[in-house]
Amino acid sequence: QVQLVESGGGLVQAGGSLRLSCAASGVMYRIDDMGWYRQSPGKQRELVAVTTSGGSANYADSVKGRFTISRDNAKSTVYLQMNSLKPEDTAVYYCNAKITGLRLIPSDSWGQGTQVTVSS
Repeated sequence: QVQLVESGGGLVQAGGSLRLSCAASGVMYRIDDMGWYRQSPGKQRELVAVTTSGGSANYADSVKGRFTISRDNAKSTVYLQMNSLKPEDTAVYYCNAKITGLRLIPSDSWGQGTQVTVSS
């Protein structure tokens, strides 16, 4: 079983910055893609950013140029640096990881989410 624990959420004024972290722990063979999703009340969960184990990344159009995803494979941790935050960025942010298990069985792991609130 793999556990994902997010941290770094909070309340910030528009134009400010936050850095989210997500650490994976447990028994696994390999962590493949890691990413961040977000969900606002009444809205569908959406992809914010994703990065591969090789370091490539892609972003939702709404966050390009403002957010940066990165990872530390040695620490099994993914980060999301969020700059120039806007009120529309307010959401619960969830960490996601694509896992290859010890028997080479793929699975998805999700964190419990961390609240990000951006005031206007």
